[in-house]
Amino acid sequence: MSEQAGTGPRRILCGKVLSFVRRPTGQGDRESYRFHPNGIVVVEGGRVAAVADAAALDDWRTPGTVVDDHGDRLILPGFIDTHIHFPQTRVIASYGTQLLEWLSRYTFPSEMRYADRDVADAGARFFIAELLRNGTTTAVAYGSSHLGAAEAFFEESERRGTLMLAGKTMMDRNAPEALCDTAESGYRDTTALIKAWHRRGRQRVVVTPRFAITSTPAQLEAAGALARENPDCLIQTHMSENLREIAYTAELYPDRAGYLDVYDHYGLIGPRTLLGHCIHLRPDEIARMSEAGAVAVFCPTSNLFIGSGLFDHDGLERGPRPVRIGLATDVGGGTSYSMLATAAEAYKVMQLKGQTLSALQAFDQITRANAAAIGEGDGIGRIEPGLTADLVVLDARATPAMAHRMEAVDGDLEEELFVLMTMGDDRAVAATYVAGERV
Repeated sequence: MSEQAGTGPRRILCGKVLSFVRRPTGQGDRESYRFHPNGIVVVEGGRVAAVADAAALDDWRTPGTVVDDHGDRLILPGFIDTHIHFPQTRVIASYGTQLLEWLSRYTFPSEMRYADRDVADAGARFFIAELLRNGTTTAVAYGSSHLGAAEAFFEESERRGTLMLAGKTMMDRNAPEALCDTAESGYRDTTALIKAWHRRGRQRVVVTPRFAITSTPAQLEAAGALARENPDCLIQTHMSENLREIAYTAELYPDRAGYLDVYDHYGLIGPRTLLGHCIHLRPDEIARMSEAGAVAVFCPTSNLFIGSGLFDHDGLERGPRPVRIGLATDVGGGTSYSMLATAAEAYKVMQLKGQTLSALQAFDQITRANAAAIGEGDGIGRIEPGLTADLVVLDARATPAMAHRMEAVDGDLEEELFVLMTMGDDRAVAATYVAGERV
């Protein structure tokens, strides 16, 4: 289980409590979730002590108990973002290029600023505060190539009590010299970060080669060594986001059988691997990802904004060789920190592919399923006794337009969820709790 940070008095949250127990098959799958339309969540020591109907409130209320009455608002597990870039907060909404040009014009100059520890400290404070404002309590983040920036991130996460997974980005070519490390320094700095921060409280270190284009074979070999030496660390990288990227990777690695094989050759493909984007996959790559248990991370707002393509969600999830899927914002290529807005764009991408995403499936994905995808499903992502009380409270009437729409929703949970995922954003987040503490 994830370590908790909350040490305050017993706290009871009142509202409509929703938590998923398995992947919904689609609309109307009532067996996929537990719902208390008038419920309570009892929190002690940062963990969920009980989930019950509100009739049991007095049984749990003791002297000193704090009661947060959220009325008819929804209480869910805190949202989980499986792919986001910590040093790209000032890259979001950068005009007019596709992937490789976008990196050179906007991303690399922004990330170079994080060599300055003051910049990294301020960036970490803004980044984590913005996630929490949007109801995201856990994220898998890319840092810059600077060890100090990753340390700043973990220090701020520890201060806020959040469970965060992050890595120092490894990149030793095809980027400005000031942003490049080496195979040796990338290995050394990541090892130091693991020793100092991995599983220190709620912090997790991720082995993070940016992608094949910015890593030499020697650096990918070093990343593979890190993965072998630290088997409980996640691995994150990018793959098959853009057609030019795929062609360039083939030029750089002519001896490999394809993009996935580049990473597979160096021991980077397995059940703890998160592969961002995965839009233009070949059948053999899908089969290998399925066999290895690797996760394809769907980043809809980024894929649309940078013009990369449409993710084949059902082709991966429901094909003959099923692939695990995560959902993510991918800020700063992505255009919103909100997992609600991200789910809305995922719905639209899937519509364009002739597929559907029900509200139940979307909310399961950004809570329970994303927790499972990052290997933290035994501690977060559900509201159950013993799990850490990372929670978000959602108001489906947060804006005049939402309130107007909700007048036509007659107590139907799925309709309310669909309004939230289609019209919601940070304004719909009424409260966020980290380990039982309202933040």
